[in-house]
Amino acid sequence: MGVDVVNSFIVATIKSWNLKNFQRISREIKADWHLITDKEALIYDKVRKLNPRYIFFPHWSWLIPEEIYTNYECIVFHMTDLPFGRGGSPLQNLIIRGITRTKVSAIKVVRELDAGPVYLKRDLTLKGSAERIFTRCSRIVFNMMRYIIENEPEPKEQKGRPVIFQRRTPAESRIPDTGDLDKIYDYIRMLDAEGYPRAFIETEKLRLEFSGASLESDHILADVKITPRLKKNES
Repeated sequence: MGVDVVNSFIVATIKSWNLKNFQRISREIKADWHLITDKEALIYDKVRKLNPRYIFFPHWSWLIPEEIYTNYECIVFHMTDLPFGRGGSPLQNLIIRGITRTKVSAIKVVRELDAGPVYLKRDLTLKGSAERIFTRCSRIVFNMMRYIIENEPEPKEQKGRPVIFQRRTPAESRIPDTGDLDKIYDYIRMLDAEGYPRAFIETEKLRLEFSGASLESDHILADVKITPRLKKNES
């Protein structure tokens, strides 16, 4: 017997905060829920057998196979007010620009990155560490999933001129040489989350990585991990 298309949903994600919320929504909404946590498991034959109404991608960093998004309704959640901020590393690119509030956009997956029509948007504050922001965002995203499941809104094309963000590299996590404590604090907190390269400073022989920062009136308190700096010919 096949799976009922109306009552089957896939969530593809790897982050711990999303895994917790998946457990919650799968208890609260009675349906055939399926979780994918490995990009290699996102294959057309598997999806075809599950025959989902929607495939949700909260915090998914890999390309989605065209065969999947052209045959099934795939929805990604992007942490900007699209079309502003298409592209990679949205949280870090927002914070580095001094932006304190944003939108979470639920969009249909199309060939062009982050260019699909929008189902809905929700407000998100960018206070605190990256991990706290992602945890806060995850609750919003799963509530958006609930809304989409219950209301089946039609997505609307994005309006306005796109602003493209570039994906940041680990080398860009180096803390800038500045006396501006606000900027240093932002650098530390925007990278302080599971799976992200921590903000760092290097000396000739040491690497110092920072997390758990708090901004005081005239200084920053933070945890620091100190390791020997690898030589270029070391792996």
